[in-house]
Amino acid sequence: MRPFNSRATLPTPAERVLSVLMAAHSMTVVSDGLDPIEIHRLDGTGAMGHIHLHEPQESGQTHAGPRIPVRLEFTDIAPTPVRDRMRARVTVTGLLATWYSTETTQSTCMEFGQAVLEDHTGRTFVTLDGLQETEPDPIATSEAGMLTHLVDEHGELVPLLLRLVQPLPEKGVVRVLPLAMDRYGVTLRLEYPGTHRDARLPFAKAVSRIDQARPQIHALLAAARRASHRNQLLA
Repeated sequence: MRPFNSRATLPTPAERVLSVLMAAHSMTVVSDGLDPIEIHRLDGTGAMGHIHLHEPQESGQTHAGPRIPVRLEFTDIAPTPVRDRMRARVTVTGLLATWYSTETTQSTCMEFGQAVLEDHTGRTFVTLDGLQETEPDPIATSEAGMLTHLVDEHGELVPLLLRLVQPLPEKGVVRVLPLAMDRYGVTLRLEYPGTHRDARLPFAKAVSRIDQARPQIHALLAAARRASHRNQLLA
């Protein structure tokens, strides 16, 4: 587990996987020989409110009933209308004690196999120990609402954050939107006529409680205003 006072500016793969599992509104359950089950309502609890992950059973250990090999698939979609909204895919494989039912809200035990995070950087494998040792991101379940509020209610302020991008973005940016937010900072998507790139704006301090997120965003906006003022004075 990373301490909150570390100078980390990006979440670890384990943190990203845990955040996706916590915030997921839907998932696909896949098992060989059976049709995939699309679970579209997770009751606001994310996958972790329905699936309890635990260590594989030791050889010879008894268990109640058959265990079914399954694959849980999650797609992490940006909540804002950026170009190319898919941020990542997460796949968790393992053995279910019972087949998942869409009619139950009870937690189902799953013997953990592996978790895979796939994004623009490639594929990363995450262990159960890595997930269990990771502190949940307090922003994970509120990220979508906070980013859509920023765009819908304060959209005129978002381009101001370009002043904080280092090195300064190339000319020709046609639109800038927040792509993601986590306890360590905000990611902007800079869109050009035929391409796009992302820029990371770290918070001054990692967020440990959800009520610390808004002041950190305000601090970024204040820093952007100061940078804009300095540039005007130097012009």
